[in-house]
Amino acid sequence: MSVAQNLHVSHLGQGDRKVLALHCTIAHSGVWAGLAAVLKGQASFVAPDMLSHGRSPDWDRQGHLFERLTEASLEHLTEPMDVIGHSFGAMIALRLAVEHPELVRSVVLVEPVFFAVAQQDAPDLVAEYAHVAQPYMDAIAAGDEPLAARLFNRMWAGDAGPQWADLPEPARAGMVRGIHLVGAVENALLNDTMGLLDPSKIAQADMPVLLLHGSHTHKVMVAINSGLQTRLPQAESDVIDGAGHMGPISHPRETGAAIAAFWDGLPS
Repeated sequence: MSVAQNLHVSHLGQGDRKVLALHCTIAHSGVWAGLAAVLKGQASFVAPDMLSHGRSPDWDRQGHLFERLTEASLEHLTEPMDVIGHSFGAMIALRLAVEHPELVRSVVLVEPVFFAVAQQDAPDLVAEYAHVAQPYMDAIAAGDEPLAARLFNRMWAGDAGPQWADLPEPARAGMVRGIHLVGAVENALLNDTMGLLDPSKIAQADMPVLLLHGSHTHKVMVAINSGLQTRLPQAESDVIDGAGHMGPISHPRETGAAIAAFWDGLPS
């Protein structure tokens, strides 16, 4: 059994609602600052850095990464909390909701990269996404992690985001540092090796769920959110107008408004 690796945690915002916030791949906990500021009167964010991200240690490559990150995130669910996750962070959030529903009051999933859902419902869109992702995959296969990080960032950030050359060197280095984690969880995301889509299992996530996607995101993400909405007992969906995949970072005000409206509708 691998030795536990403690995650660095940022604390953002001031409010009575305690929120566990799980960031996307090749980012860090600081990306929640904009959203936390929008929700500052309502929520206090507990935001860990994933292994090999931010100020957390590098993954020691022991065990299965998805398991390790889920276990490490679970340590910060010290009581029933609201959970927000973005992209792969949303996958960890979904898994916590399914496997530990007693600790999750509500969950916001922003563009969860659960390609297994679309593989079942819209395989043509998965094939289309795979074509778009091929240059990144080729760079990984060639062992060129700086190129892979640049292509992966461009693929998900879209043309509206800053160009690679315009990013500060620490930001570029952080993305290169974490890019190898993508391949380590790819099979779980595409083939649901953890069995989350088993009807009896996903039904355990019976708390209120909000699914968000950007109006300019990849079509496969729309299919994933639609598929999850039909499978989860209490799910609703909304669209972040003007955003792509990176809505919590690029459009914190719009994302925050959707989340605040969702929270307002929850039982007190």
